[in-house]
Amino acid sequence: MAIKPTTLKGTRDFLPEQVIRRNYIFDTIRSVFERYGYRPIETPAMEKLDTLTGKYGEEGDRLIFKILNNGDFLSKVPGQILEEKASNKAASMLSKRALRYDLTVPFARFVVQHRNDLQLPFKRYQIQPVWRADRPQKGRYQEFYQCDVDVVGSASLMYEAELIAIYAEVFEALKLPVTIRINNRKILAGIAEVAGIADRMIEMTVALDKLDKIGAEKVAREMTSKGIANDAAERVLQLIRLSSLEEMQAAMQDSATGVSGIRELQEALAFFGETLPANVSVDFTLARGLNYYTGFITEVTVDGPAMGSIGGGGRYDDLTGVFGMPGVSGVGISFGAERIYDAMEELGLFPASLELDARVIVLAMDADSHKHGFTIAQSLRKEGISTDIYPEPAKFKKQMKYADQRGIPFALIIGEEERTSGIYTLKDLKTGQQTKGSIEEVKEVLKRPSL
Repeated sequence: MAIKPTTLKGTRDFLPEQVIRRNYIFDTIRSVFERYGYRPIETPAMEKLDTLTGKYGEEGDRLIFKILNNGDFLSKVPGQILEEKASNKAASMLSKRALRYDLTVPFARFVVQHRNDLQLPFKRYQIQPVWRADRPQKGRYQEFYQCDVDVVGSASLMYEAELIAIYAEVFEALKLPVTIRINNRKILAGIAEVAGIADRMIEMTVALDKLDKIGAEKVAREMTSKGIANDAAERVLQLIRLSSLEEMQAAMQDSATGVSGIRELQEALAFFGETLPANVSVDFTLARGLNYYTGFITEVTVDGPAMGSIGGGGRYDDLTGVFGMPGVSGVGISFGAERIYDAMEELGLFPASLELDARVIVLAMDADSHKHGFTIAQSLRKEGISTDIYPEPAKFKKQMKYADQRGIPFALIIGEEERTSGIYTLKDLKTGQQTKGSIEEVKEVLKRPSL
């Protein structure tokens, strides 16, 4: 019985045109990272399960893809647990490894493991896939790429400004209209203190992180379901609606933590002077539910298509501490490549000049011309011109149909006349215009930039 060819839910195949467009996004992001002095690293797809768990909050931990142990993995699970079908108890016995949930926690492990090889502050970027056992829907996948940029080993707020600038520069280069929201977890801690729920800050931020998706009423209901009093929940929602740092500062008079968060944001923004990008805004509703953020936080959304955030990040003061290297501050941001692609495709933002296939295809009229055409194709390739050649001297109509279906812009037609005279026919497959010239003249035409 034949196996039905399908991809797993939450994963995708990419056709050549899609890969080329994705690489355009990756190359744009990479070029900005490198312009700011960040250096590439890579980490394994798998990590120890205990490396990942406990870093993303209760909800995040549930979305980690666990990998079954090798061999007879059930033999070490007590029969009572199997009979009870206690999956939570059995999980740690069945699995010691997992697919990475993000790039930040593996990066913290990387820093500690390679501490003697790194110069602090260390600035890294990483473009690799991650996996989450999330419910697939538009803009949300179980396998997707993240493009991360982080710096560890410095508490300087200059890096917050630098990362904001990187976001602004990348999305300007991609011509993608976005809003870059920023906040500080210390301000959120101050809001919890002022509302009298300092011991419930995690529950508060987890609920606030859903504000865009479920609205204020359901956020208040979630907070009260976690043991937060109604009046405290209302006070939280009142405070996050304040519109300026000055208003928040006045409200934070009784919270030194909150005031500290406001000052940190003010200091980071001061690096820009009058050059702060217009699409950057302070938003006190921004919470970022991940537990490891301790200061500055940011999130990016597209102005237009509704697809959630396409980037986010923040400062983590002691993420390396759980790996035995306390007191190393870090800050970083991530780009969600899948959603960026979907947004650009929906808005028609990929450049028309992006070469999706070969620049030219060689079409031969007979066997001798086909062999000669192979030599010509090699000559064009050595000049950096992307060149293909039809595999045999088939009927001309069949060759032209193939070139047209692939969308190749030019065809170099070689018959006995071209082969013997050294004057070749180059056809523009978009306009139908034909020109004749030497191979050097053909190369000049093909090297001209696409319109």
